[in-house]
Amino acid sequence: MTDTPILHVDMDAFYASVALRERPDLVDQPVVVGGSGRGVVLAANYVARRYGVRSALPMTRVRRLCPHVVVLPPDYDTFTSVSASVMETFREVTPIVQAVSLDEAFLDVRGSVRRLGAPVVIAEQLRSAIHDEQGITCSVGVAATVSVAKLASRRAKPDGVIVVPPSEVTTFLHPLDVGELYGVGEKTQALLQRFGLVTVGDVAHTPVRTLQRAVGHHLGSHLHDLAWGTDRGDLTPTAGPHEPERSMGADETFSRDTDDRDVIVRELLRLSARVAGRMRAAGVAGRTITLKVRFADFTTITRSRTMSEATDVTVEIHRAVTRLYDALGLQRARLRLVGVRVEGLVPRSTVHRQLVLGEPEHGWAEADRAVDLATRRFGSAAVRPASLVVERA
Repeated sequence: MTDTPILHVDMDAFYASVALRERPDLVDQPVVVGGSGRGVVLAANYVARRYGVRSALPMTRVRRLCPHVVVLPPDYDTFTSVSASVMETFREVTPIVQAVSLDEAFLDVRGSVRRLGAPVVIAEQLRSAIHDEQGITCSVGVAATVSVAKLASRRAKPDGVIVVPPSEVTTFLHPLDVGELYGVGEKTQALLQRFGLVTVGDVAHTPVRTLQRAVGHHLGSHLHDLAWGTDRGDLTPTAGPHEPERSMGADETFSRDTDDRDVIVRELLRLSARVAGRMRAAGVAGRTITLKVRFADFTTITRSRTMSEATDVTVEIHRAVTRLYDALGLQRARLRLVGVRVEGLVPRSTVHRQLVLGEPEHGWAEADRAVDLATRRFGSAAVRPASLVVERA
């Protein structure tokens, strides 16, 4: 049996690469995909990134950073079509494909090795097929675990493959900044840094009990496993090429385009409560929280965060999407629509929540269930978050 069965395949500058297929004359020029005028960047090619251009930047700032940048309009139908074709290419290799977004997926190829060759051979075959069939490139990380494969694909960019065998995991992981660990967000990174844990190696060589006292029992154990590359988890195959994950979500279009953070965060709370309520009614929970933002020029971007454990708690979902929104640094860009989605749903009965440092035995999860009971008896307007009540007062 192969010791590196997990592949993480990530398209290189996906939206920009797809847009450039029809404009090969622009390949060596700085190019962004997005709206013109007051719009924002959906994606930037690698040439544009050398000038400091990145996704979600306002076009006014982009033109200051790179006055000769070329702006191409987004074609969402084409993006979706190319993504579906890529996912089908993955499924020709293995049925165990867990898509994370339109442009990346995890594959478990242990059942394909005898037919197709070693995982690195499969990785190269996939890269060739995607390039030949779609005219775009991808990078692949090959490892024993999901988290290491994700980091490896990031290091392989652009247009490369990196294999991290078990014997080299610590050499690969330990020099990295702790913020690079899969699923570690800014808040956890800042918390670890306050304890003097700057690199992955620092975390790895901290006793588990010390980590647990610092950040909570479950998170401490999870970080220890990540730091040693020993986290284990089975992939959840997707249902089809147009469904990156089994998920639940909700969107809302504002009556007027807005850049008011208070208004946007309140709407995210309303949507989080709606989605979480549906999840609890269905008896499911999910780990990946996705924020969707549509700007005034109809440019749409999504950002996701994978939690350390699955949740169906309104406050936790809202906290995650709010952090994703703040991390965009939109600088007063006006929004037309926001959306909240929870992906990777699993039966709630399989999720065993662990208490973290300072968390009471009974908290938001129990409050949500009390709200559910009141809603079923008295209607959806019976109990609402206080900020939503104030908004309509």
